[in-house]
Amino acid sequence: MVLLRSAVVLLVALVLPRSQSLGSPPLGEEPIVLEVGAGSWLRHETPIRWEIPSKLKMPERLGPADFFLAEVPSGREVPAFQIDPGPPRAIVWILEADLPPAGKRRYRLTQRAATRDAGTPAVSAVRSSSEGPARIRVEAHGKPVFVYNVGEVPPPSNVEPLYARSGYLHPVYTPAGRILTNDSPPNHKHHHGIWMPWSQTDFEGHPINFWEQNRLEGKVECVGAEDVSGPVFGGVRAAHRFLDLKSAGGPKPVLDETWDVKVYAFAPQYFLVDFTSVQKCAGSSPLRFRQHRYGGFGFRGSADWEGPAGCEFITSEGKTRKDGHGTSAWWCEVFGKVGGEVAGISFLCHPSNFRAPQNMRIHEAEPFFNYAPCQDGDFELAPGSSFISRYRLVLHDGALSVQELQRLWRDYAKPPSVALVEGDGPQ
Repeated sequence: MVLLRSAVVLLVALVLPRSQSLGSPPLGEEPIVLEVGAGSWLRHETPIRWEIPSKLKMPERLGPADFFLAEVPSGREVPAFQIDPGPPRAIVWILEADLPPAGKRRYRLTQRAATRDAGTPAVSAVRSSSEGPARIRVEAHGKPVFVYNVGEVPPPSNVEPLYARSGYLHPVYTPAGRILTNDSPPNHKHHHGIWMPWSQTDFEGHPINFWEQNRLEGKVECVGAEDVSGPVFGGVRAAHRFLDLKSAGGPKPVLDETWDVKVYAFAPQYFLVDFTSVQKCAGSSPLRFRQHRYGGFGFRGSADWEGPAGCEFITSEGKTRKDGHGTSAWWCEVFGKVGGEVAGISFLCHPSNFRAPQNMRIHEAEPFFNYAPCQDGDFELAPGSSFISRYRLVLHDGALSVQELQRLWRDYAKPPSVALVEGDGPQ
């Protein structure tokens, strides 16, 4: 499949009075202009992200309580924008009105005359540990999206204690409240909602399997998590540690991993979730990944989807459950009836991912999906380098058309590009 190319046109003028100082030097009299060209596709409810160049001396306090973003020339205020602290630091908002192919739009970020109440965040993340293991529950407009399990969750009473796990997403919901994930099902007790272990690896001369917990070779655990709430996005930033349980001196750190999971505050017909994992060697030894049919970003679907006919798979290349395993795709849609109604989850693969479009493990009889770059052969993560995995998830009720899935993937893979133009820019 040919990678689609696009650009979106956007013009943002940022003007701050020279006399104004909010914790950092003022920007000066010249406005900051961001120019973006529209490209070939319609943009609909698209997240817009401008990464602030490090050379710009932007105020530390830069949010909707003190500033507003308005269209030019109408002056209509964008409902909300938010700062992503990064790195890199960025301004994020959602395209409210459709932008047609080759269209242009201008915005100005302006200081408010008086600071106002920021209001209730559209996406809220709340930590709870009053009953059972610590967890963070993320909601969009009052509806649950997912739970991130900070503390170690014990398995069901009929499952061995060794399958306890922390650092994963479950339950994961549709906007109607249907649960899309499952945790420690009887036929694969080591499957945990949405999680990201590796199966066949080598470390310091011996193999480690982080995937099958009953091997007692490796373990992945959460070592810290931060909840994020806001008017445009919210979610979880978490830290994980991969441990070698067979090391002669006792459990030894192998990988340090961070997760950044963002939920966007829009589109009542579906939830949009951005998932980013960054893995680095914890010490001076590399980790080697061996070729295998599964390993990496994984999903275990609803118990209602068990069996060969329980759910359906369709990929960007037109493959299905019958012929999709071992093939590569930019996106894969999984759907079926949950509680008697159709619901589904779409997995979009970012083009920057290693070996993108990545190969997939699609199970022939169980609701299991895995983006598995290890299918294409061995590779190694060396100390000082990073293994970055990016996916966008679409959680929805009903069915999504191929056209809609393709539009969503384009918005993710080739988002609106934003270029800084010095001075007033073109008129």
